[in-house]
Amino acid sequence: MQTAISSTEAVRNFSELLNNIKYRGDRYTVIRGGKPAASLVPVEQVGSGASLADLRTIVSALPHLDRDDTNFAADVTAAVGAQPAMPEALSWE
Repeated sequence: MQTAISSTEAVRNFSELLNNIKYRGDRYTVIRGGKPAASLVPVEQVGSGASLADLRTIVSALPHLDRDDTNFAADVTAAVGAQPAMPEALSWE
């Protein structure tokens, strides 16, 4: 989607605009003097190239626990239980 923004807004929020363009694929038309002056668009296509259809293949390629790792869940549970309790009130309040 192309969003129209003023040149003043573009200057004030340039870093945020670049992030939106790079990571979300946003597109902007910069308006100056009431007329379109420039377009800010991504150079590359946004996305990893993977689709939901690829999920099964990706998950199956992840490492799996083997027979030597049977105590893993018990180790995680023990580690969580060994954590100190959170204070009821913060001391600096």
